[in-house]
Amino acid sequence: MKQATGISASFGAVLSSVATISCCLPLGFAAALGAGAASAFFTTLRPWLLGLSVALIGLGFWQQHRAKQCSVPGRRFGMVLLWAAVAVVLGMILFPQEIAAFIADRLDGAWKL
Repeated sequence: MKQATGISASFGAVLSSVATISCCLPLGFAAALGAGAASAFFTTLRPWLLGLSVALIGLGFWQQHRAKQCSVPGRRFGMVLLWAAVAVVLGMILFPQEIAAFIADRLDGAWKL
């Protein structure tokens, strides 16, 4: 049986934390699908998604601990990714508006031809 190194938990934590600001990003397809509905939906789920992110990071650290005990290869990449996920999730918890504004400014220029 192959031991996990925390990579899937890291990706899950990042995705769920990024989903909390998806209402604020200027994406064309989101407007087509109804940005207002998506905003209301994700705003109500924000505490749950951030809680899921924290839980997934905890799971990732537990998996890293288990991988360390079993000498599983690939732990270094998993640990780097896990700490990057911690940084992203903490940023989403502490500075959600600033990160959303930063991403919106970057994507706004990318969509213009």
